[in-house]
Amino acid sequence: MPSAFNFLTTSLLLFHPLYQGATLFKLCELDIVINYTAQDSLLFAGNMAFLGLLLVGFLSGVYGDGDGWMDAHATFYGGGDASGTMGGACGYGNLYSEGYGTNTAALSTALFNNGLRCGACFEIKCANDQRWCLPGSVVVTATNFCPPNNALPNDAGGWCNPPLQHFDLSLPVFQQIAQYRAGIVPVAYRRVPCKKRGGIKFNINGHSYFNLVLITNVGGAGDVQAVSIKGSRIAWQPMSKNWGQNWQSNAYLNGQSLSFKVTISDGSTLVSYNVAPNNWSFGQTFIGQQFN
Repeated sequence: MPSAFNFLTTSLLLFHPLYQGATLFKLCELDIVINYTAQDSLLFAGNMAFLGLLLVGFLSGVYGDGDGWMDAHATFYGGGDASGTMGGACGYGNLYSEGYGTNTAALSTALFNNGLRCGACFEIKCANDQRWCLPGSVVVTATNFCPPNNALPNDAGGWCNPPLQHFDLSLPVFQQIAQYRAGIVPVAYRRVPCKKRGGIKFNINGHSYFNLVLITNVGGAGDVQAVSIKGSRIAWQPMSKNWGQNWQSNAYLNGQSLSFKVTISDGSTLVSYNVAPNNWSFGQTFIGQQFN
């Protein structure tokens, strides 16, 4: 019987035997089912070797190495007290009062993903440069965008040009993993859960029929992907992303207690009921639940 290949859709990464002379490889979004008999065992062995190489190559491309580290470069900005990192494209404003401190980074276009990575946390370590690297690693939150400089080549000043993966760190953080004089260093990075103190913060701005809510201090995956709002007299309504982590609703919510439903990039959703009382006013900040 000839070998047969059937392609299905899945999101798993498994290898396990099935019943009676069949083996199933699940490679991310590709299932390869190989039905075989003793007569084509040599062909089966060849297929296994090929798929093994395919698997190794695929994982190397996606995850960098077995520990999830990927390659990038890092520079610094913002001055010795990181005052120049305040504000930024994620809209967090004063990074000290919002709980981010100096452990922050501006991301290149490839990493920033049009603002969807705002709030994500990364562990970063200097790599493969004995002259400039220092031991250890740091964890930073994405709070800003490092814009491309198309007037300069990618390897000589255009560090944040697509498709480069680059972190522009606050100077205090950069100096924890590399010497100041280096200017730019190769790094390894990986996504890690965000560990935040206290609950998620909801800062309500705008005016009647234009509610602009800045969401900060988000734990877990950290990067908010969807938000819904509920007034005590209306049902849940999805909010639209205005810019950074500012989310907008055009509903009339004055005089109602407010609840928020927040979804982060790993698919987790958290509901904070009646975060703001019915006498809330624009400019106030309220604290909700927190992702574990």
